[in-house]
Amino acid sequence: MTQLSFAALSERKPVKVDLNGTPVCVTRVGDEVFAIADTCSHSDASLSEGDVTDYKIECWLHGAEFDLRSGEVVTPPASIPVEVFEVSRNGDELTISSRKSAQG
Repeated sequence: MTQLSFAALSERKPVKVDLNGTPVCVTRVGDEVFAIADTCSHSDASLSEGDVTDYKIECWLHGAEFDLRSGEVVTPPASIPVEVFEVSRNGDELTISSRKSAQG
């Protein structure tokens, strides 16, 4: 389990956090916060270095895009979804914990 502050997250600016040894990309879109595996399933690049548009994050290396809500691939060259993690919010406190799905 990892905790961080909602106020510390900038809109559409992903950050990389460590969840018990697993790199996780955390992104704020409006009042929602999403957490997905930080490693692109196509190239092993860090997704937290990518750009966010709407509910998609683009891998900076080859342009693969993933849906932040589901981890599903939106744009090739990736073909395997990335894992999605549970995010809970209590006021300003965010908790990233257990994997929602173990896809990929």
